[in-house]
Amino acid sequence: MKLKLDIDPDIAALMQAEIAAGERAVSAAIREAGSGLKAAWRGQITGAGLGARLARTIRSEQFPKGRPSLNAAALVWSKAPVIVGAHDTGPLIRSKNGFWLAIPTAAAGKSLRGGRITPGDWERRTGLRLRFIYRRTGPSLLVAEGRLNTKGRAVASRSKTGRGLATVPIFLLVPQVKLLKRLDLARDAERATDAVPGLIVANWGRSGSSE
Repeated sequence: MKLKLDIDPDIAALMQAEIAAGERAVSAAIREAGSGLKAAWRGQITGAGLGARLARTIRSEQFPKGRPSLNAAALVWSKAPVIVGAHDTGPLIRSKNGFWLAIPTAAAGKSLRGGRITPGDWERRTGLRLRFIYRRTGPSLLVAEGRLNTKGRAVASRSKTGRGLATVPIFLLVPQVKLLKRLDLARDAERATDAVPGLIVANWGRSGSSE
């Protein structure tokens, strides 16, 4: 007796089609997970009051590029990793040279570049000299003899009689500062990772239904 088995359609073609469907499903799932994590991290940053500019430093990219793969991967990162990382970990910050950290008060204003101003920048901008005041309890101070303008910034007094002249605290001096932890990036990363299997199944179903 001679037996012959004919398989129609071809099983090899069926297997290849299923592999292709899997590649599309995995790539789509990874793309969704990466985009979702980027959106979640950006939402955390803006929600913590750190601003949309810092939030936009969060980027995502998928590999391999331009083709589906069962080994697809997504990379989500920040273009300002030091700043974002600091708010994520809440580190203890000390002066590099072992002296004081100068924390500007509202009277100091901002630097001409828009960031945090340093004592040297402040003296060059205002033409005033800062004076050190040591305090046994609480932070020591850098103060200046001047007046407060309508914006609450310390400026030089134009009065010849000294009217309105005051000793204005410009910087608080502390040996170290503990940065408040305002982000939890690992939480959203874990959620994105946990969601991947379900996304693969959902996208595999959509891929199969479109055949």
